[in-house]
Amino acid sequence: MGAAFAILGWVLFAIVVLVGIGWLVGRYFVRRGKQPPWVVTLINRFTDEVVDRVKHPITVAVLDEVAAVLKTGHYTRNIASALEENRVEIKAMVAEKIVSDPKAGYVRYLPFHREILELTSETTLRVIFEILADPRTDELVSDLLRDNITQIRAQVVTRQYG
Repeated sequence: MGAAFAILGWVLFAIVVLVGIGWLVGRYFVRRGKQPPWVVTLINRFTDEVVDRVKHPITVAVLDEVAAVLKTGHYTRNIASALEENRVEIKAMVAEKIVSDPKAGYVRYLPFHREILELTSETTLRVIFEILADPRTDELVSDLLRDNITQIRAQVVTRQYG
């Protein structure tokens, strides 16, 4: 696979050089009010054709590499870390949502409602952290990524996008 990428790299480099030369020569002739020579037009057509034929396999190869990287991640740990970093704000947000909820909003009329909200917010975060630490959640996220990557790859291969 590495040799194929090396060859592809050299081909792409040659294409870029040819496009650059074609652009410079074409610009020279256009600035002088002349038609670009047929060689420049031929180079431009050739490079357009090569780019059109090469971009799809490159897209699929890059998608496969991205998919392989995505499958190895531990995203629930990242979510738990972000939640822990913003714990104070999240607790305040949970308390605010409970108070503004039409069914649970009656809590504010109870004695010690601030302590109840604090306990509820803390319990909610603790449960969320436990859910994120559970291996089944990692499996769920992996399944979600796998199915989405499979769908994206199928659409890219069959060009059913955009």
